Amino acid sequence: MNLIEKNTAIVKKAASELGFSFCGIAEAVQLDEDARRLEAWLNQHKQGKMQYLENHFDLRIDPRKLVPGAKSVITVLQNYFPIQAQEPDTPNISKYAFGKDYHEIIRAKLKTFLLQLNEQIGEINGRGFVDSAPVLERAWAVKTGAGWIGKNGNLINKQSGSFYFIATLIVDIELRYDDPFIKDYCGSCKKCIEACPTDAIQNNKVIDGSKCISYFTIELKDAIIPTEMKGKFNNWLFGCDICQDICPWNRFSKAHQELAFTPIPEILNLSTKEWESMSEDAFATIFKESPLKRSKYAGIQRNLKFISLE
Repeated sequence: MNLIEKNTAIVKKAASELGFSFCGIAEAVQLDEDARRLEAWLNQHKQGKMQYLENHFDLRIDPRKLVPGAKSVITVLQNYFPIQAQEPDTPNISKYAFGKDYHEIIRAKLKTFLLQLNEQIGEINGRGFVDSAPVLERAWAVKTGAGWIGKNGNLINKQSGSFYFIATLIVDIELRYDDPFIKDYCGSCKKCIEACPTDAIQNNKVIDGSKCISYFTIELKDAIIPTEMKGKFNNWLFGCDICQDICPWNRFSKAHQELAFTPIPEILNLSTKEWESMSEDAFATIFKESPLKRSKYAGIQRNLKFISLE
């Protein structure tokens, strides 16, 4: 076994031991095709008021500008599919937000990952990213063989569906590169397109972010949600899983084994009235480690008022 193969084996083993369900590697190159798609999407204003998506375009398309001397992009997947479900008639929360904030959990894992690689391989310059920096995670996931991009814009893994967080580790060592995933197994299925109540999912795998329920309930910081969206939220308080819940490939989803993603009891059980009567102090205490803090108390109360009108 040569050095590249040996180091690649170390990377894959370390990822598995950290609880990642997939680890794939691609060469660090500029993503020309994805750059064209992203530029067209931004020019059509599909990002809504998410101005941060317009920033650092050059960094998004070239990992070598994020990590000087980068040679390899490592993609890992972290399953978050819960075995528990919310009680009937409770305001809907996206499954990814049932437990602790994944940014913190996975960021810590990536730091450990890089530390272990430095200990076992030698000095490595690298950076880990999880949905909080200019990295096209889904494009790299496809390039590393993790799956394909479905019509709903999510990465779909043939063995286990789409309830995964995608994380990226960019490093300055050469590794053995995996084959990209080149097939699309969505076929003629249009379940996600037909199920989306706001028509955010368009043809050709284009997602109008400015129409997505997740955009309105999380990203939009305005005090008022546009009135034309009334009656279309299907009781979603934070995020939206409609297009994933309807996807046939998610019949293969398996319950995660990450203790940090154990659901906060209030998320599973609180009624609309209990949410409405919650104080700001109680919200801060209950959800101090939850992704819900991203919307803040005011955002959650705004969302509650909006869905109560449906």
